[in-house]
Amino acid sequence: MELKQLLAIAAREFRDRIRNRWVLAVALVFTVLALVIAFFGGAQQGAVGFRSVEFTIASLVSLVIYLMPLIALLLGFDAIVGERERGSLDLLLSMPITRFELLIGKYLGLALAMTVSTVAGFGLVMLILSPKLDAEGCYHYVGFMASSILLGLVFLSIAVSISARAIDRARASGLAIATWFFFVLVFDLVLLGVLVFTGGAFGGDILPYLLLLNPADVFRVLNVFTLDELRASYGLATVFPEQLASPWLLGTVMLAWIAGPLTLASWRFRR
Repeated sequence: MELKQLLAIAAREFRDRIRNRWVLAVALVFTVLALVIAFFGGAQQGAVGFRSVEFTIASLVSLVIYLMPLIALLLGFDAIVGERERGSLDLLLSMPITRFELLIGKYLGLALAMTVSTVAGFGLVMLILSPKLDAEGCYHYVGFMASSILLGLVFLSIAVSISARAIDRARASGLAIATWFFFVLVFDLVLLGVLVFTGGAFGGDILPYLLLLNPADVFRVLNVFTLDELRASYGLATVFPEQLASPWLLGTVMLAWIAGPLTLASWRFRR
């Protein structure tokens, strides 16, 4: 693998996202929504203004679980199949570059664009809220931003894997939306339905391990378990063992979710 070629592909992909203002648009979306949540999230309870970092992170976690996977899937679903339909894939592969370098280079470029937009959007909110945050609050907020980036990278990896396997952009986009529905909406509903239907007789003991099969749930647990107030309000302490909720362990699970789909995408693309 030649690092120079890989970085050249990544830089090209990143510049394309800068030129079409994708990074700016996503950063603005994150900034506006995060500020609205931070200052007006408690309006239904008759409270307006910043309440606490715990309340803000709890609300932002719900937002990110819905928004970040969708953005990542829409960003990467045509990374490979789009080049094929435009006729530029054969041109790229005619250059002294391997398929693996092309795949990873495109992923790194898209990942950098997503990381920059996430840090810019949520980082600006942190600067605005900094007078109201102590050192511990800043630490938890930075941890939330880091886990949000990991969640985006996971679904970007899944999107690139879909793109490497899809025949055309229409099918790739359909698979991307179906993937979002499954992980964000359907997965937890199925688990809850099984638990309710069986009265907790089936799945109760293995529920924490089943949650690890969904990166959105891993992200939720990773953020909720770092804050005592959120852990009590979510009730996760009763169903998720504390030894399994280690940030290092959950972070490793997220990294595995990034590496797995990319490995499958590389295998498929080489075939």
